[in-house]
Amino acid sequence: MSGAKNCPETPRQRMIGMMYLVLTAMLALNVSSEVLQGFSMVDKSLHSSIESTNMRMGALYDDFEQLYQQNPTKVKEWLDKAKALQLKADSVYNYIQNFKYQIIVLADKSDADPEAIEIKAKDNLDVAGQYALVEGHGKELHQQLYEYRQLLIDLTPGDSLKQRQYETIFSLERSQNKSWEESMFEMMPLSAAVTLLTKYQSDIRTTEMDMIQYLKAQTDASDFRVNKIEALVVPESKYVIKGGKYSAKIVLAAVDSTAAPTYYINNQRINDRGLYEVNTSQTGTFKYNGQVRLPGNDGIVRSYSFTDEYIVGEPSATISNVDLNVVYRGIDNRFSISVPGVASENVSVSANGATVRKSGGNYIINPTQDDDITIVVSGKMDGKTIQMGSMKYRVRYIPDPKSYIQYRDAGGVPRTIQEGRLTKAILRSNDFKVVASYGEDELIKANFEVVSFTLATIIGQVDAQGSTLTKRQLDDINRLERNDLITFRNIKAKGPDGKIRSLPPIQIEL
Repeated sequence: MSGAKNCPETPRQRMIGMMYLVLTAMLALNVSSEVLQGFSMVDKSLHSSIESTNMRMGALYDDFEQLYQQNPTKVKEWLDKAKALQLKADSVYNYIQNFKYQIIVLADKSDADPEAIEIKAKDNLDVAGQYALVEGHGKELHQQLYEYRQLLIDLTPGDSLKQRQYETIFSLERSQNKSWEESMFEMMPLSAAVTLLTKYQSDIRTTEMDMIQYLKAQTDASDFRVNKIEALVVPESKYVIKGGKYSAKIVLAAVDSTAAPTYYINNQRINDRGLYEVNTSQTGTFKYNGQVRLPGNDGIVRSYSFTDEYIVGEPSATISNVDLNVVYRGIDNRFSISVPGVASENVSVSANGATVRKSGGNYIINPTQDDDITIVVSGKMDGKTIQMGSMKYRVRYIPDPKSYIQYRDAGGVPRTIQEGRLTKAILRSNDFKVVASYGEDELIKANFEVVSFTLATIIGQVDAQGSTLTKRQLDDINRLERNDLITFRNIKAKGPDGKIRSLPPIQIEL
């Protein structure tokens, strides 16, 4: 359906409004009873207009009910608003009707017309002011009309033209230093006051019919005309792990090529094709939200929100040397583990016979048993944890290190040697010690502690606990001559795996 047009005044209604303005102006000139009779004519004409509007409005309500029967889900919201409007309009209309009757009763007493149409004391200037101003019913009427006007405005959000229209029809503001009630009823002839009230009743029915047409049109205002239909496949993911599930939604996309939507991502407008492209520079999961905005048949732009996410991973390949699948006890074995198509936060690693912890982007595995361990990699996909693979590794103790003499030269630079010439001064310095390490060509990092060694000279052999010379060993060195030989033998070193190793001897010449 197309949107409903505003309900313009008919020529008859415009004529009545003009007559009302002319008669009101003549009243200010203290006109005759013939002029007051003219108000009665206008009042009766307004009643005829109200009857005509009621007939047309009844047909509108019937159409509305039929639409509801055909599609309750789509129409219910708007029919409920129409019924709320009808209830309020009837309430205000009936209040005004009683208002008219009460002021006529004050003037005509027992001769008052129950329909509030025929008036005997047309020129009475007191009763309207007495009932409205002295007894305070004018303020009640003002509140009733204000609430009805506000309801009309609330039912047309975003339509400023209609809202201004209703504010003009039901203008309730002060004028010429007088309140609305004073302008309406102070020293107003009874016939004129009743005609003014009937005009408000007519306005109520006219605006009610206009609003019902508007609400009825809203039942399909959010529908869109289409001239192009396409079949699309929207997969949840184009990458599926064996044993997983490929899932895709097949949809029909209906579009109107003459009314292009606008697309927004994170409140920023993108290209008119709706193509969202990102040059990625970081890994991880990235969420975004946006809107598609499109004008409906009524010209109102509606927004349709969405959220989604994408995953960026490092380029990866699994490279394995089958002959060197070894892990060492006592040290951190660092593994880089990833599963293509699965975010790192959804990857889990476990091992039989070892502890596993994550450090940065890697996994640290420490064997807790000899022989073999098995590393198992799992990934979480579609809410389920799936085993992606496993690998068995041999457990070995770390290789034996080499033994060295460590000291500082005359310039204070650290040195390590396995043989050579040293002075007595270097041997006696605090920086001198026996150490064990893999040296400059180490392939794995491991710390070793020398726990004992034996110093052998031409004088004899003396044992030492730890990595430094004892006082007795230093005394023997002091008795040696130039070119004498010193041998460090029975060197014992403890590795991070707790194993005590025997290392080769070191020979030094003085």
